[in-house]
Amino acid sequence: MGKEKFIVVIGGGTGTFTVLSGLKKHPVRLSAIVTMADDGGSTGVLRDELGVLPPGDVRQCLVALSRSDMLMRKLMNYRFQNGRLKGHAFGNLLLSALEKVTGSFEKAVEKASEILLLEGKVIPATLDKVRLVMRLKDGGTISGEHVVDETPIQNNIQRISLKPNAKVNPLALQAVREADLIVVGPGSFYSSLVPNLLVGGLSQAICKSRAKKVYICSLMTKKGHTDGWSVQDYTREIEKYLGCAFDYIIYNSRRPEPHLLKKYARKGERPVEFREEPSALRYIGRSVISKKIPMLPQKDPIKRTSIRHDSGILGKILLSL
Repeated sequence: MGKEKFIVVIGGGTGTFTVLSGLKKHPVRLSAIVTMADDGGSTGVLRDELGVLPPGDVRQCLVALSRSDMLMRKLMNYRFQNGRLKGHAFGNLLLSALEKVTGSFEKAVEKASEILLLEGKVIPATLDKVRLVMRLKDGGTISGEHVVDETPIQNNIQRISLKPNAKVNPLALQAVREADLIVVGPGSFYSSLVPNLLVGGLSQAICKSRAKKVYICSLMTKKGHTDGWSVQDYTREIEKYLGCAFDYIIYNSRRPEPHLLKKYARKGERPVEFREEPSALRYIGRSVISKKIPMLPQKDPIKRTSIRHDSGILGKILLSL
């Protein structure tokens, strides 16, 4: 029997949750390295009012890796529907309270991991309080992951950085060094993926690692950010921020259902297409769209996607690598 394979997933939000959920069903060791630039919704309010580190993406990864019963996982994701707590996820409040009680976000994640009986580790990419800052070619500057996410920035980016400069969490470096497979994505390009690669030392450690490196490409373009991008465009841009090449790129080869395409087209978003090319051996095209369409609450304060990756299929492809 060989040693258990160790897979590190880097990102944030629903995409990372999906990958972890698929991999958890297999006999592998897992760690998630999570972006600390989030400042939208409940997370943003807690950052501003309590001065805590952003709990939202960490919460999703904790739930994905939890062995706890379904009730506890539902509780972590429960959002209050009214009153002064409206829009807040219980898990965000728990992590913020644990940070205050223990004195550090690192210890808060550790204690939450014990409560949720985690199979694996959730590691903040940095323990510094950072904001995403984008300098634009037209002379403007926008600050904050939420603002970046909402602003049309395509062809107008001069420089993107974290302020202040973020030091990498030593636990993240250790995970990257020990990994057999490193997975980046899927996720919102500029708000979930790039912020991790801006943390000082993390990209360099990934590039030095002997692990196989895999990028999971988005299913749909994002209006004002990645209009018209192909799989190859996404790959070229993410490799620019990483500083080296991925061994494999997983992309979707099946068109989503027509009624969903119409819904996205109204927002100016379209499927990410693969451009045929002679040397495309590292590209893995599969039907990776989930057939389950998520039931989204009508009054949900957060914009969510209907076209999502299938966690089971992603898990099997990654294991085969």
